[in-house]
Amino acid sequence: MKIPINLASQPFRRDRALFLASLGVSLLLVATLGALTYLARADRSERAELSREVDRLRAQVSTASADESRLESVLRQPANAQVVERSIFLNDLIYHKSISWSRLFSDLEQTVPGSVQVLSLHPTVDNENQVTLDMTVGAQSPLALIELLKALEESARFGKVYNHSMLPPTQAEPLNRCRITVNYAQKL
Repeated sequence: MKIPINLASQPFRRDRALFLASLGVSLLLVATLGALTYLARADRSERAELSREVDRLRAQVSTASADESRLESVLRQPANAQVVERSIFLNDLIYHKSISWSRLFSDLEQTVPGSVQVLSLHPTVDNENQVTLDMTVGAQSPLALIELLKALEESARFGKVYNHSMLPPTQAEPLNRCRITVNYAQKL
């Protein structure tokens, strides 16, 4: 009968590869933790800076709103109401009279083909000081109206053309009529 004798308290195991792999993964996790901690701190400081900037801008807005309400209360007083109304009327009148009619007609004369007649013309000015022309034009043939649309779009003075309607000739109106809206490059 043979009795096995083991002199070591624990038998030899091959754990070196597993230990090195665990150490490598642990170092990688520590490096990732460090990077995430750095990014979190940077984000926190950036957020704090943005919060200070937002607070500063809110303070400016509240100051401007207070100034605006104070000035509006002065303008709403009965003694100033007539002056405000008159100044709004005059500013609106000056604003709409700033369209140069002679320049507008000169540009139309250079662009509109000779076989097309401008029957009505209504300029409008938007909030960005851009002039839009609402026109009704007439011609003997629909081809002349198509030439007009092409000429307006190719012109440097006029922009995109919006064709609203085309009407055939009638007994009362012998012309082919077309209602269009076109952007005009005259800046106010």
